[in-house]
Amino acid sequence: MNQEARVSARNRLSRIEGQVRGVSKMIEEDRYCIDVVRQVQAIKAALTGLEKLLLDQHIDTCVETALKSDDVSERRTKVEELVAVLGGRKK
Repeated sequence: MNQEARVSARNRLSRIEGQVRGVSKMIEEDRYCIDVVRQVQAIKAALTGLEKLLLDQHIDTCVETALKSDDVSERRTKVEELVAVLGGRKK
């Protein structure tokens, strides 16, 4: 992962941590359910953004390196990992 992506991932995680703490506080304060659900949806969207960043970095680094390699086994492994993650299958 390049430095810019690493910093972006850490920043996103910090925001997500804050959002999760906020939801916990909302529940403790017995806030309106729909308001809590909206915050949970925001957290899910933030996690999806982080996932996309991580997958993009993986493709740009690990997968690209494997595909340029002469090692057929390594290429197959990287493709199988992506299929498993994107398709939800267990590796």
